[in-house]
Order: sequence, then C-alpha cells, then structure tokens
Amino acid sequence: MKLTEKDKDFIEKLKSLMKSKDLSIELIDDGLLRLVLRQNYGDQIESEFNMTRQGVRWRFQRLFNEVYLNAYLTIFWIESNFGIGLREKVIQIAKQRVELRKKANKTGFLPACRRENDSKSIK
Repeated sequence: MKLTEKDKDFIEKLKSLMKSKDLSIELIDDGLLRLVLRQNYGDQIESEFNMTRQGVRWRFQRLFNEVYLNAYLTIFWIESNFGIGLREKVIQIAKQRVELRKKANKTGFLPACRRENDSKSIK
C-alpha cells in the first residue's frame, strides 16, 4: 500500500509532536495488542494536524495499526516460508530505491509513470 502526501504530512507532524513530548505512542493490551496515541490530545493537536481528534485517531490507526503492522505481517509470512536469506538483498534494493528517489526529487526528474500518480502517493 502506498502512502499519500497527507500520510507523509501526518507522520512529519506526529514526529515533531513526539519530539516536543506533546504526544507519545504506547502499546496497550486490551485483549489485542495495539498502538495508541497518548498525552495532550486537546485543541492544540486538532489545530496542529488541521483535523478533528477523531480524524487524528483514524489516520494514526490506519497508518500504524494497519499499514505499518501489515507490512511486518507480510515480511513475517514471507520469511517463515523462505527464511531470512533474502532480507539483506531486499534491504539493499530498498536503500537503492530510496537514494534514487532522493536524486530524482533533487533534479526534478520523475519518470512519466510516476508523474501521473504524483498527486496520490509519496515519492
């Protein structure tokens, strides 16, 4: 699943608020382990994210308890079937792609297929 620009902005704001200790992420166990946002959850958070508290909770839930967790579930499933021998190779490929995207962003060059989807996903 690709992340959107809104997802990217949300994560950057969340990172900033976590650094300033206005928010934290905690693991809770209410029969099913999950991540939740804690601490100052009032008007400041709504104005910082420019969405309601429910919107902040929804996006956090989607990104961390669905997208992020599902990525690890997929990795776990593949590695349980093929072992961890491919991990280093895949990490090497991922690092190369991140560097290529950074280079493309600096030069302003994006392949035609990326330009079409540019408004929908992160580079």
